[in-house]
Amino acid sequence: MHEDETAGFVVAVCAVIRDGARVLAMQRAASKDAGAGLWETVSGRVRHDEPLLDAMRREILEETGLEVALDPRPIDAYVARRARAPMCVVVFRGTRVAGQVRRSEEHDAHAWLTPEEFRARTPFTRLAEAVERAFAAP
Repeated sequence: MHEDETAGFVVAVCAVIRDGARVLAMQRAASKDAGAGLWETVSGRVRHDEPLLDAMRREILEETGLEVALDPRPIDAYVARRARAPMCVVVFRGTRVAGQVRRSEEHDAHAWLTPEEFRARTPFTRLAEAVERAFAAP
């Protein structure tokens, strides 16, 4: 592998946060450099040498302020693109324990949606499949 093949490679974590029969959906801010206005779940980049679960907990706190119980076993992992950079996305399942959503500047809106409603809003097919799997698994 050539060094330039991994330049700009992004590792990201993503949380399917459940509350009953609904998932927390977040609309990316219009000011975002990638995916502005698109609906997703809580997500973010992993920092250098940061364990994946620590990154997920940090992103949840930064973007929502919620207390969430995370399953440490990923429910999916896949390769996608963020703008032009290749990106590995690791998806975790979580359950809201306490708190109300306090959005950061990274998102313009949020909604608690059924998996079907989430699929209808997001352009990210693989993420919609992970949301459905999060509700199908115990």
